Amino acid sequence: MDHNSYKTINANNATVEKGWVLVDAKDQVLGRLASEVARVLRGKHKPSYTPNVDTGDHVVIINADKVRMTGKKFSNKLIFTHSGYPGGQRELTPKIISGKNPAKLVEISVRGMLPKNTIGREIFRSLHVYAGTEHPHTAQQPKEIKF
Repeated sequence: MDHNSYKTINANNATVEKGWVLVDAKDQVLGRLASEVARVLRGKHKPSYTPNVDTGDHVVIINADKVRMTGKKFSNKLIFTHSGYPGGQRELTPKIISGKNPAKLVEISVRGMLPKNTIGREIFRSLHVYAGTEHPHTAQQPKEIKF
C-alpha cells in the first residue's frame, strides 16, 4: 500500500543554507527592529527552522545611527554593564552609547533578544551593524527586506 506521509526535517550544519539580508534601520523603532532582526538571525522565518541549529541568515544593518526610541528612553533608560572586576559596574544611557559608537546600541538590543547560551553566541556572529549607508558585504548580494 503506497501512501504519502510528511517527514519532519531536522536541519544540521551540512544542510543549512544561510543567505544574506540587508536591513535599513533609518527611522525605525529600536526594539521593534531588534525583535525582527533576532527572528531572522535565529531562522524562525524558514520552514527548516531547528532550535538546536543555527539556521538563520546573515543580517547586515545599515543606518544604525538613525534608529529612534520612543518616549524619553533615549536619555532616561539605563543600560548596565560589568567589566568582571570588583566595582566594575557601569550605568550608561543610550545617548552616551550612541555618542561613542552608534552601532553598539543596535547590537546590545539584538543580543538581548537572542538565546543566552552557546548557540546564541554563535548566532550573534551573523549580525553585521554599520552606522552609515556603506558596508563591505556587497559581494554577498544581500536581499533587502523591510519590517
